[in-house]
Amino acid sequence: MAASSTSSRLVRAVGRSLFSGLCNNADGLMRSTHEMLCNHLLFQQQRTFIQMRTSLKVVDNSGAKRVACIQALKGKKGARLGDTIVCSVKEAQPGGKVKKGEVHYGVVVRAAMPRGRCDGSEVKFDDNAVVLINKHGEPIGTRVFGPVPHELRKKKHVKILSLAEHIA
Repeated sequence: MAASSTSSRLVRAVGRSLFSGLCNNADGLMRSTHEMLCNHLLFQQQRTFIQMRTSLKVVDNSGAKRVACIQALKGKKGARLGDTIVCSVKEAQPGGKVKKGEVHYGVVVRAAMPRGRCDGSEVKFDDNAVVLINKHGEPIGTRVFGPVPHELRKKKHVKILSLAEHIA
């Protein structure tokens, strides 16, 4: 009789400790999930307009590799797909048509900010990219690398579309 009462007390004690451990783990699990969600939202980059000092990749063979936006020529907030910007060349290939430090116009052909289409879909890219153009709106390079959205047709950049290898 004494052995059975001792074992029942032991089972109750073990049961309580397991139950309290599960409750503590559940609270910890809820806290850690909440913390992970908050950290994910904090580290997730907010995609915005292309504005002053935004670094962009050059996707033509003009000789420039990276440019920085000086000014968006349309709109107060910044530039989106198909907009023209004024940019400064930050990195250039040796022997190219453009040199480091020169100021050129550019057309935004890829933007990380989502843009809605007429059919309800959205288009967004992994990077911000630009094609350099001259004062008359003609591309400086003779080739355009990577996908280019067909929205450029509405913005009167048909020459860039004809040079592109893939139209998205």
